[in-house]
Amino acid sequence: MELKDIQNLIKFVAKSGANEVKLEMEDIKITIKTGTGKTETTIVQQAPLGVPQMPVAAQPAPAPVVEEASSAVSSTKEDTSKYIEITSPIIGTFYRKPSPDKPVFAEVGDTVSPDSVVCIIEAMKLFNEIESEVSGKIVKILVEDGTPVEFGQPLFLVDPS
Repeated sequence: MELKDIQNLIKFVAKSGANEVKLEMEDIKITIKTGTGKTETTIVQQAPLGVPQMPVAAQPAPAPVVEEASSAVSSTKEDTSKYIEITSPIIGTFYRKPSPDKPVFAEVGDTVSPDSVVCIIEAMKLFNEIESEVSGKIVKILVEDGTPVEFGQPLFLVDPS
């Protein structure tokens, strides 16, 4: 794992709102703890035998990045105040179809009702069907198929009228 990958992981965890994330791979262990505006990272890396390795120094994620992201989210909510958001209940990968050869669950213009499946989110090799909790017409799909999503991230905009 390269330093750039570790920095991207720190930024992702800071944005996700998780308090602590532990990642253990064959040759590296990473623990990222976030809290009151402070990100702490501990990295333990074990070098393979016979290969000299330099220790990896990690720096906390810069706070301005998180602030810019939160202001972008608040400006989006102001523009879409008349719509209801369907948000992600978990962290994972967003899919619009049950499988590549099947049709999508929901398109722009489709009418949804409570308990109708609108997408799937894969988390730890489990596919979780996400159901609409509101009735209305889908006006916008906010996430591209196959992209990672965070907890609470808006996925769809629904016009309840």
